[in-house]
Amino acid sequence: MTEAVEYDVVVLGGGPAGENIVDRTRAAGLSTALVESELVGGECSYWACVPSKALLRPALARSEARRVPGLAGAVQGPLDTEAVFAHRDYWTGDWKDDGQLDWLDSVGAHLYRGHGRLYGVRKVAVTSPEGEHHILAARHAVVVATGTRAVVPDLPGIAGARPWTSREATSSRRVPGRLLIVGGSVVAAEMATAWQALGSRVTVLVRGSGLLPRMEPFAGELVSEALTEAGAVVRTGVAVEAVVRDGPAGPVTVVLEGGETLEGDELLMATGRAPRTEDIGLETVGLTPGDWIGVDEGCRVPGHDWLYAVGDVNHRALLTHQGKYQARIAGAAIAARAAGSPALDEGRWGAHAATADTEALPQAVFTDPEAAAVGLTLAEAERAGHRVRAVDYDLGKVSGAGLYADGYRGRARIVVDLDREVLLGATFVGPGAAELVHAATVAVVGEVPIGRLWHAVPSFPTISEVWLRLLEAYRG
Repeated sequence: MTEAVEYDVVVLGGGPAGENIVDRTRAAGLSTALVESELVGGECSYWACVPSKALLRPALARSEARRVPGLAGAVQGPLDTEAVFAHRDYWTGDWKDDGQLDWLDSVGAHLYRGHGRLYGVRKVAVTSPEGEHHILAARHAVVVATGTRAVVPDLPGIAGARPWTSREATSSRRVPGRLLIVGGSVVAAEMATAWQALGSRVTVLVRGSGLLPRMEPFAGELVSEALTEAGAVVRTGVAVEAVVRDGPAGPVTVVLEGGETLEGDELLMATGRAPRTEDIGLETVGLTPGDWIGVDEGCRVPGHDWLYAVGDVNHRALLTHQGKYQARIAGAAIAARAAGSPALDEGRWGAHAATADTEALPQAVFTDPEAAAVGLTLAEAERAGHRVRAVDYDLGKVSGAGLYADGYRGRARIVVDLDREVLLGATFVGPGAAELVHAATVAVVGEVPIGRLWHAVPSFPTISEVWLRLLEAYRG
């Protein structure tokens, strides 16, 4: 029997959420062990946020530069794909986690490489790649931060077609001549933008009515228009029934409902995420393997006062920044309970409650144009029973936008709670729009009254002047 090694906290999963738990618990003076089966830094650092933005930044910068008089003529050629790939590889550390290991050493956390599984109450069993076995016992908390994996639907022929998921789409060193993308969410929209700019002929197949279905409808519409103008094909209301790959390196064919076929050189299935919980020992503590892990506002698993789940795995908000936010909340709660605090601040906007997950969730999509939003859409606010008014403004009519780029196209919307005269949500679509969303996040979280926002004067001439125009439109 392997003797258990004791720590105050054991963290299962070394992505951004797990790393932030380590950071917060170590800062509180707790001994912490981290278990990771792949690269410390997780999906975001190596196959999602970081490499995708490295691929997208040259595409967006070129697009914007082409709209600036005096500069447009200098940026008419194709992207230097090798330089783009080298830039991406730099930001992923060439898919090595040496820098993350240095950070772990600097905070005094102990890393266990290998597959970790819950082993009953307050215990985690780890099997290393070399076959060594360790039992880790947690005095105060075990935190599950194992994240998600891409879902590939079980279509006829899909296994032999070897489709890309987000991992291959962000790490490929070859530009496919023709790229078929199935899906309409952020991964589909961003990867369509990146690979179209790198030279692929992109076709996006969306089962629903449009791209970016979780945002205001105009966001997906503007992104779809821009992709179409760039040469991509965006088709909505279509479903894939089967997939065929012609040989190990041959073209791939998708069969649509009704029998129509489309051929490409690669196929990206951007069709959702599932929790990485199928083999982490949930059954040893009475939970169901493969399920999302339900948590309370403090990210603690109900009925298990020692067990927490942070990040994608709890299904509250599948975004890196929200996972890190949850880790800060849970880390503070773990530290407070370890110190014997008699009561925690778990009320709305309390120090130990992840209120932003449901009331002020921000997101930025790095398409061309960018789309960014926080809080509730108009439809969500109405479904929740709020008495609201949406105020829209053409971003292209803002002086700062016209100076930013000729022919600037975009749109902004705020959703106002008419009973309290505070913002419930805001959406911005346009070049550079991702930098507008944090001001809206502060307004939503702070529940800043419209009358007070009137005194938050935007600098001239910036795109942020849209705030003044939105408030003027609201006041009439």
